[in-house]
Amino acid sequence: MVVSQGAGFHGFPAGVIDFYRGLTADNSKSYWSHNKDRYESDVRLPMRMLTDELADEFGRFKIFRPYRDVRFSKDKTPYKTHIGAVTEGEGGEFYYLQVSADGLFVGTGYYQMAKDQLARFRNAVDDVDAGTDLEARLKTMRHKYELHGKELATAPRGYPRDHPRVWLLQHKGLTAGRTFGTPKWLHTRRALSRIAETWRGAAPMNEWLNEHVGPSTEAPDDAP
Repeated sequence: MVVSQGAGFHGFPAGVIDFYRGLTADNSKSYWSHNKDRYESDVRLPMRMLTDELADEFGRFKIFRPYRDVRFSKDKTPYKTHIGAVTEGEGGEFYYLQVSADGLFVGTGYYQMAKDQLARFRNAVDDVDAGTDLEARLKTMRHKYELHGKELATAPRGYPRDHPRVWLLQHKGLTAGRTFGTPKWLHTRRALSRIAETWRGAAPMNEWLNEHVGPSTEAPDDAP
């Protein structure tokens, strides 16, 4: 399926899954060269059409380049086996989507907090009112979303190991995502509404993060 540039978003063609299955099996310049037209028509163009339509509500998206940075990696395969796009909301939250051979993933939140964000996050989690409020919000989301961002095996320095919200203090980011796989609606315009609904459904978490953490001008830091 090839979508004309003026047609608007009507779903990802079935070819997007086939393209990434092939690339996963043969991540080579030869495969890329022989299938570059498929990448443009079945992968990049639909993603651009989709994000152009989502931009009015969520902001202008960056679509990631397909080439891997292999300079400091032992894995020298040249191409990413997915296409991703991301934007940042005015409050500091991000909105991310990805399509690969495994299908669609949609996520939102604060992926990796900078040092100043992490300090504010921990202070708010430690506060009884703010911390229990976040727990309550996340509880309502657990039946639909996967929560990510836990990186520490114990409480961070300065907090007791038996802290009532230690599981949150162990996070260095906080995101909510949904792995959809390859449902039939991925290849229809309904994909747009399902992605938007997923992001909207995580608003309770994002509203808390924006209020208590907010954006940062610092680079991400590996805090203890």
